[in-house]
Amino acid sequence: MLRDLYTVDILTLTFIGCLIIVALSKSLFTKRFNEFILLLFNSRHTNQYIKEQRFFDLFEGLLFLNFIINLGLLLHTYLSNQASNAIPQMDVFKYALLIGLFLILKVLFERLLSSVLDIEPIIDKYIFEKTSFQNFIGLLLLPLNALLIYSISPSHIILITLLAILVSIQLFGLFLFIKNNLNVFRKSLFYFILYLCTLEIAPYVVLYKIITTNWV
Repeated sequence: MLRDLYTVDILTLTFIGCLIIVALSKSLFTKRFNEFILLLFNSRHTNQYIKEQRFFDLFEGLLFLNFIINLGLLLHTYLSNQASNAIPQMDVFKYALLIGLFLILKVLFERLLSSVLDIEPIIDKYIFEKTSFQNFIGLLLLPLNALLIYSISPSHIILITLLAILVSIQLFGLFLFIKNNLNVFRKSLFYFILYLCTLEIAPYVVLYKIITTNWV
């Protein structure tokens, strides 16, 4: 069933903004973008650009912005489906800002912890691959959010299924990373497992609780 279009003005502007961001990243970095969209099928992008990793990369920055905004849109749709009262559409930007700050601070802390545990090379590579898969998910969310906003009335089952698919993609990226770095893990497997439990599970549970407690 088609949704009421007059209720999606802010969401429409947000969606258009994401399209502009993606178009800009493709226009400025055409070769890299074309390699990036094949991330699930080969490791060319990772192998080539991890060597050029910088503190701030414009290509990654644009796709990261698209990711957090689209994740904010999806979260708004999910929480609106769960809440008894309507959630303001402007809250999309609150969600995106909170997610963005959370992920940036998390990466900074991860780098600090990797220095303390003396596993910087492997964690630097892991952060790069993890961020790449997050940004890839951001691209997938563009058409999916469009369907949820303009076409499909989201049900609880649809949203949970969608979230499960996105998490599976991120886990697939983790699997590929571990598979491609087995030799390194023999030296620091315990610390990496400790890292995963500390920084890849608990923080997201806390973030979800913060969002649902304060804005739903």
